[in-house]
Amino acid sequence: MKTAFLQSALLAVAVAACTSKPAEKPELAGTLETVDMGHHPPTVKLPDPEENQGHVGRKPRRITVAQLRESILTTTGRQWSQINALAASLGQPDYALTVSESTEANLVFAKFVEDGAREVCLAVASADLARPNAADRVLFPDVTVANRDFTTMTDDAIKANLSYLSVRFWGQPFAPAERDAWTATFKTVAARAKTINRPEQAWGAMCVAFMTDPRFITY
Repeated sequence: MKTAFLQSALLAVAVAACTSKPAEKPELAGTLETVDMGHHPPTVKLPDPEENQGHVGRKPRRITVAQLRESILTTTGRQWSQINALAASLGQPDYALTVSESTEANLVFAKFVEDGAREVCLAVASADLARPNAADRVLFPDVTVANRDFTTMTDDAIKANLSYLSVRFWGQPFAPAERDAWTATFKTVAARAKTINRPEQAWGAMCVAFMTDPRFITY
C-alpha cells in the first residue's frame, strides 16, 4: 500500500515538472562591437575591355589546331605542310591517349608555330615577287619597287602596307606608335635582305612576325 502511494506521488511530481513553464529570463540590451580586420588592400578597378582586347576577367587562350590551320590558310593562301603531322604535339586530341584539346600557351606550341610561319611566309613572299599583278599579291599588294629593292620604299608606303597586314592577320589596325616601331623594324630587315640578295625575306620576315604574335594565336 505504501509502495503504491509512493509511486503515485513520484509520478505526480514528474508530470508537474514536465508541464511547468521554465522561468523567463530578463531581456538584456545587446551591443555590437566593431572588429578590426586589419589593413585591407584597395579595390583594383578592372581595366576597360576595349583597352584590353576583350580579355578582362580571364587570361587569353590560344587557338586550337583546327583554328590555326584555318587561320594560316585564310591569311596566306597556303598551308603549313607539317601541321597534320604535328597536330598531336600542338595539342589536338588523338582520342587514344587524350580526348580533350589542349589550349594552353606553351613553348612547344610557340616553337612549332614559328617553324610553320617561316615555311609558309617565305614561300608566300617568294611567290609574291613573281606576281606582276599587284592585286594577286598576298603580303605587299600595291607596293611598287624597282629591282625588288624594298629599301626604296617611302615611310608612308611601308606604314600603309603594314596597316594592311595588321588587319589581315589580326583583324585590328595598329596603334600609331606601334606602327612607327614596326616601320623601323621593316627598314632594318629590308636592308639586310638587300645585302644578302634575298628580297623575299623583307616582307617574309614581317609575315613571320605577324603570325607568331600573340594576337594571331590567342583570343
